[in-house]
This record gives sequence, C-alpha cells and structure tokens, in this order.
Amino acid sequence: IFKDRPCWTLASRFPARLSHPRNRDRSGIGMADKRKLQGEIDRCLKKVTEGVETFEDIWQKVHSATNPNQKEKYESDLKKEIKKLQRLRDQIKTWLQSNDIKDKRQLQDNRKIIETQMERFKVVERETKTKAYSKEGLQGLAMKVDPAQKEREEIRGWLSESIESLNRQVEQFESEMETLHVGSKRKRGDKEKLERLEGQIGRA
Repeated sequence: IFKDRPCWTLASRFPARLSHPRNRDRSGIGMADKRKLQGEIDRCLKKVTEGVETFEDIWQKVHSATNPNQKEKYESDLKKEIKKLQRLRDQIKTWLQSNDIKDKRQLQDNRKIIETQMERFKVVERETKTKAYSKEGLQGLAMKVDPAQKEREEIRGWLSESIESLNRQVEQFESEMETLHVGSKRKRGDKEKLERLEGQIGRA
C-alpha cells in the first residue's frame, strides 16, 4: 500500500521505526554526543600532561635559582601554573560525577596527579611565607617590642652577667685557698689571708 509513496513520507509517519535504539547507549547519551564528550576529555587530559610538565620545569628552576629576584619570579610562574591545573581538576571532578561516563579510571588518575602537584606547591608557598616572616616579620616585631618586656630582658641580662662575675670571683678565691692549704706548715700571714678569703666566699 506504501509502494508508490516517497521515502520522506514513510519517515515522517513512522519515525520510531527508522530511529533505531541502537543509535543510543544505555546512559541515554547519543553516539555523536558521546564522541564529542570523549574529545573534550582527551583535550583536557592532554592539557593536564602539558601542565604537569611545565610545573615540573618551573619547580626545578625555583629550587636551583640563586638570585632572590629570579626565584621570586619563578615562584609567581609556579602559582599561575597550579591555578591552571586546579581549573582542569575542577572540570575532571565534574566528569567524575557524571553518569554518562562509565570508565572513570583515567580521570581519577589525572585528578590524583594534579592534587600531588598542589601539595608540592603548598611546600613552596610555605617556605616563601616562612622566609618572609623570618626577615621582614622579625624585623617588624623587633621594632614593636613592649617597653616592659624590653626592661625585663635588660634586667635578666644584668642578672646573668652579675652571677657569672660572682662565679668567677668564687673560683678565684677557691684557687687561692687551695694554694694556701698546700704544705703542712703555714705562716701566720697566710692563715689570716685564708680566713679573709673564706669570709669573702661566704659573702659571695
């Protein structure tokens, strides 16, 4: 009965029969969309590989730089590169949550690679902040010392010097006493000197 009718008429009247379900996968995404998604994933993973290589190159420069200004520049470049990798990581996390992607092992591996670089960057960032604190921070603290604290430090220093001086005097007196004790016979003058030294040690 449809023998003499054109093909477009048949297609319009029976679209369900001509659009076979095999053209779609079980997730509901079309084959064309699936190929497009896979292409986006491949491009993203390629950027991850390139970004990690660039990060590694800059990382080596940061740790081999001897000039402070050059080192600071490399640290800034490293920060820019980790920001790029973090954006790629955000995209990967979105795909990992999608039901349209069945095999997610490659995405998970690349996510871990990026997070490893993020941890390495934290080390550099922490070292940079520590150096800044040790130089400028401590200088600023030295200028803002509390007067009462400064006075306590001065008193503590004076006491320490006084104790050290008294200890030296005691050692000197004890040495002289030991000299006077040598020998079985002592002169009257030595005996008086010994008594005087013993009195000085008692006062010290």
